Amino acid sequence: MTYKCAIVGVSGGRANGHADAYAHIPRGRLACIATRNRDNLDAFGERWSVDSRFTDYRDMFVREKPDLVHVNTPPDVRLEVMEAAEAAGVGALIIEKPLAIQAEDYLAILEFSRRCRLKVAINHQLHFHPRRKHLQELVGEGAIGEPRFIDASARMNMAYQGTHVLQSIAAFHPLGVPSAVFAQVSGPNGLQASRRNHYAPDATAATIRYEDGVSALLRCGTNGAYVLADDERVNVHKQLTVFGAEGHVHWSMWGWETLVRGRRERGDHNYPDEDILGQAAMTEAAFDWLEDDSQLHPLNLDAALRDFHIVLKAYMSALQRKEETLASELQPGLIDALRKALSG
Repeated sequence: MTYKCAIVGVSGGRANGHADAYAHIPRGRLACIATRNRDNLDAFGERWSVDSRFTDYRDMFVREKPDLVHVNTPPDVRLEVMEAAEAAGVGALIIEKPLAIQAEDYLAILEFSRRCRLKVAINHQLHFHPRRKHLQELVGEGAIGEPRFIDASARMNMAYQGTHVLQSIAAFHPLGVPSAVFAQVSGPNGLQASRRNHYAPDATAATIRYEDGVSALLRCGTNGAYVLADDERVNVHKQLTVFGAEGHVHWSMWGWETLVRGRRERGDHNYPDEDILGQAAMTEAAFDWLEDDSQLHPLNLDAALRDFHIVLKAYMSALQRKEETLASELQPGLIDALRKALSG
């Protein structure tokens, strides 16, 4: 079976990555696209030979009824796209991160998730990068012993890459149940009005405690680690290290290292090459889920909601200057509260 696929939002560069990945997706074809700007729509359609073009994604959902849609919209319209896709009978969505920005958005999407039949995954394609997938399997097989501590970071703020970091932590510790978060934040620049509405403090540091005794350190923003000393682009510095009782594994956008049974190995990889294969494998996993409900996508909406809950509790912890449990109630108006606290 060949699945009919679509993209909502093709004015930015991210959509080109989705389209490019279809050269590695045997079960899918990019059949239709939608974006509000007609010039951008036609330019993208010409570049990728997509003739079915819409300036209203709702019209595309109803007329084309795609099996799978990649959603590249600002975070504040995620829910309305999901609701329109559910109403039109779309099979599945793969939504760009972050899932939300505010606690109010999170709660509305959480309520939608409890009543929808639509299959939703979040675009954390790193999970499917060939190198990272291999390292995840090593940890899952017990090659470094029981995990003890996870260090993970990115140089972009929590809204841009925080959930990437949290999903990475969860991928290497999939049975871990987070219980509490203690965090600090600084810097008001990322909380100012912007076109993308990716509001977050400039720097966040959070320690996450798990019920099994494992802990994780998350750093996002200007306090994140540099992976390449001579490259100051903020988007190329995601990294993660898992320390176990008998060794460790390390992954970054450009390299890797393992210490397994006393043997140390390391090497490099090319992020763009890894990324296109990760995008393709992520999309193929969505097809598996469409064919079989038991083949739950690892980047499913419930998993994303759990990760975003940690983001919100980190903000609450920083504002209240105390550890927050995952069981405590969410504070409304967190972004405004952060603006007030950090702009003084």
